[in-house]
Amino acid sequence: MSRGSVLAVPAFDPGLGGGHLVRCAALVRGLRALGRDARLFLPASAGGEFPRGLFATQHFDLAWVAVEADLCGKTWECIILDRFQTPRDEYLRWAELAPVIAIDEGGVYRNRFDFLIDILPNVSRVRPNIADPSLLPLPASFNPRPKDAPFAVPLKVLVSFGQEDPAGLGSAVADALSARLRLAKVEHSLDVTLLRGGLGTKKSETGNWSQSIRVMEAIPNLSERLGEYDLIVTHFGLTSFEALYAGVPALLLSPTGLHEKVAQKAGFHSLGIGKGRAKKLAAVLLGKNGVNTAFLHKLKNHCNALAARHNVDHAPKQSLAELVNSFTPNTNWNCPVCGTAYGTELPSPPLDRFSERTYRRCKHCGIIGMNRLTPPPIEYAKEYFFEFYQKQYGKTYIEDFPNLIAMGKRRLAVIKSLLPAKLAAPLLLDIGCAYGPFLAAAQDEGFSPRGIDPAEDAVQYVTQTLGIPAAQGFFPCETGELERKYDAVTLWYVIEHFRDCTPVLAEIRKILKPGGVLAFATPSFSGISGRASLSRFLENSPADHWTVWSPAACKKALAMAGFKVKRVTICGHHPERFPVLGKYARNKKGLLYRFLLAISKAFGLGDTLEVYAGK
Repeated sequence: MSRGSVLAVPAFDPGLGGGHLVRCAALVRGLRALGRDARLFLPASAGGEFPRGLFATQHFDLAWVAVEADLCGKTWECIILDRFQTPRDEYLRWAELAPVIAIDEGGVYRNRFDFLIDILPNVSRVRPNIADPSLLPLPASFNPRPKDAPFAVPLKVLVSFGQEDPAGLGSAVADALSARLRLAKVEHSLDVTLLRGGLGTKKSETGNWSQSIRVMEAIPNLSERLGEYDLIVTHFGLTSFEALYAGVPALLLSPTGLHEKVAQKAGFHSLGIGKGRAKKLAAVLLGKNGVNTAFLHKLKNHCNALAARHNVDHAPKQSLAELVNSFTPNTNWNCPVCGTAYGTELPSPPLDRFSERTYRRCKHCGIIGMNRLTPPPIEYAKEYFFEFYQKQYGKTYIEDFPNLIAMGKRRLAVIKSLLPAKLAAPLLLDIGCAYGPFLAAAQDEGFSPRGIDPAEDAVQYVTQTLGIPAAQGFFPCETGELERKYDAVTLWYVIEHFRDCTPVLAEIRKILKPGGVLAFATPSFSGISGRASLSRFLENSPADHWTVWSPAACKKALAMAGFKVKRVTICGHHPERFPVLGKYARNKKGLLYRFLLAISKAFGLGDTLEVYAGK
């Protein structure tokens, strides 16, 4: 199946430097190297000498740039926003084209995004789906500085504050170091390289600087050469993490309060905000006898530990391009059951985020829906009913047949009580019938059952071993000869596997006879596990459960679909899952276990539910 293109949209506003553009250019280049069509969006206002010069150093082909005219009429798999702080209208604009994934988003709408990736640590309380500094465009090959390498004499220092340095920190550091070198009369203690950056001023520097300081606009393949230096002076950003990766101590100054806050949260040694702190940097680095080696050794040990903490003490296992190339986002701004929009314009903030998953709760019906970055790593084949089932329940699906048939007969008794009296051989369709234990129970109880399931082995077992009609396929699109009117339609732990339940419920209502029964079982987030910790409950929810239900949510959602809930049975009682006391309730014959079980049943705290509704 062909895949859509990826569009990367960088920040390119005055004062934001060129880091976002460099990162997005590297992402596009990496995706195209993987055989994926990817484009870099730049508005007309972003033209000029700098982008062309930067693209040349990045080995970036200008043919990979997308402009306004290229946006429509093209299928975009996803849009990567590296915009620093995305405005509301812009977010809505991109979200109309494709699922949006934000990188290092720091704006007020951060919590509205379906998916967040933080490559650099973020001060926001809104946690991302993925947080991993090793996704930075770190060099594939370079000469890292040995951990036990002595500091050079003179000390080689690189000063770099990005492509723009709007706060003038580079010049301030050069001023402070020059003054300190002369005051301490240690002119030859340092060998300083000041990178001015491609977006910096083109005017000649006017500072009366020491001869130990030289100015350069750029160093080709800088990230691969950081290991040549003894110290990197920079602000929080890509260069600070590249320094950690290269094994070089990083000493930070912050241009803004936000930079300082994030630097401290990430654990860097920062000397404060603004040009005035440059003098402190010079005083810390240089003493009367030259370089303060004791401070440098302490800083180096701190940075080595910081590299391990941020997962950048080794070669990256995966690049950002490789990660993005694995994405096939599935997002929905509407409830997948009742169809109500999550917000009038912007979607409501998600309940929680985990790696590759984001959950939202519908304000109208209360159902929790999942969006995913990648498809669930589960296929409904033979292994699902044997290895996977045995791992979860201690026996294979076939070995569990007697228990499943007994459970089916209990459920059928409820269905019978809700059907019209004296109905002969009620016609029943079991969606997701698997190997047919419920179908076998239905046949024993006088029903005329049919089944449908995507697993070929399961359908073959139902038709050949049990002798019950069944079709292979996915409901509602592939029902085949099963298209008729039914007295009952059942889905036992199946409804949560549909990405979109709206057409499923509509089709069930269509094929049900008047007075027919819809019955299903599904996990419940209102049980003891969800009440103890909804976040932990969702984190442990299977990767292929697109919806999570509760008794109250069932009644509202099914009413909107044209059904009336007639009975809800709370099941799956687990006293051992109670907070605090549960760990002491392992013995099913024990008094505490029986007491908590009674509490669970009395207050409906089971982790699963069965719903019986009429048309």
